[in-house]
Amino acid sequence: MAKYRIGWLPGDGVGNDVMEAARIILDRLQLDAEYIHGDIGWKFWKSEGEALPERTVEMLEKTDCALFGAITSKPKEEADEALDPKLKGKGFVYFSPIVRLRQMFDLHTNMRPCKSYPGNPLNYKEDIDITIFRENTEGMYGGIEFFPLPQDVFDVLDRNHPKMKKFKDAGVENIAMSTRIMTKKGCVRIVTDAFEFAKEFGKKKVTVVDKPNVLRETGGLMIRTARKIAKKYPGISLEETNIDAQCMWLVKNPENYEILVAENMFGDILSDLSAQLVGGLGFAASGNIGDDFAVFEPTHGSAPKYKGKYKVNPMAMIRTTKMMLDWLGELELGKRLEKAIAEVISEGKVKTYDMGGNNTSLDVANEIADKL
Repeated sequence: MAKYRIGWLPGDGVGNDVMEAARIILDRLQLDAEYIHGDIGWKFWKSEGEALPERTVEMLEKTDCALFGAITSKPKEEADEALDPKLKGKGFVYFSPIVRLRQMFDLHTNMRPCKSYPGNPLNYKEDIDITIFRENTEGMYGGIEFFPLPQDVFDVLDRNHPKMKKFKDAGVENIAMSTRIMTKKGCVRIVTDAFEFAKEFGKKKVTVVDKPNVLRETGGLMIRTARKIAKKYPGISLEETNIDAQCMWLVKNPENYEILVAENMFGDILSDLSAQLVGGLGFAASGNIGDDFAVFEPTHGSAPKYKGKYKVNPMAMIRTTKMMLDWLGELELGKRLEKAIAEVISEGKVKTYDMGGNNTSLDVANEIADKL
């Protein structure tokens, strides 16, 4: 019996391409694991009205963690149009399967490391090493939205907040509302994880990013929580910044930052910006981590036009695989993989189109595997 049971979720588009690259690495490392395929993605939304079938959820409940490729998500109208005609008008509503996984398994911490490797021609600067801690289950991506706004919801808000009155003449049928709900528990978990990471890896500063001067209640809760937690970690300084200014400073002086902490949407924005500083989404790894389960995924999209062409950069998926190895406690395998990744980038002999080369995703994976 294998030591690990790993959910294998290729998803859509190039998800299968990069997952094949990851499998080359894992097989060369001889990880003692059983890989269990799971149905997930746009194909199953169109044919079943569910992008995350219950059979896949039941399978994942029996695994140690999951490796995930990429997902296609589209706006409500386009998702409805894509449904099999037999399913239309039957109440099916599209919801991102990766967001559902995060909420269903309480994968509260999203870690996104952004690191510049020597020799990468796409580096913005050479000395960037930032890890973003993004709260993963609440905030603007909590999924509590309305259109049109129900009258009873409007009435409750109108009774409790004077600023709702200016929307009264618009008519509830013309109002869309997305909520940003944040809890003290959610803020405590993400900030604590960031400080614990800083403590473990000798980092000197944690930067909490929000917009409390405008989002006074939700942003205020995040900042107050961070200040309280920071007192437990002498020697690690707390910095507080606004999301708009932080984006500017990341472009100007990315080397000044080690750890960024933010709520769901702001963390998403920061991680894509940071990824571009070190080569783009082709290098952007991430882990959705809970107390006893995790789903690891590259942060790039499904790029349907490249499906099956093995054209895209697999580094994001391979770096994601390294994160999974570390989480499983296979630290020595993780170190070997990190060293091999760095060597291949530094040599610059085998690289995909985005780096100025013409090698395939699998070529890159095999070159890294050879270094192992």
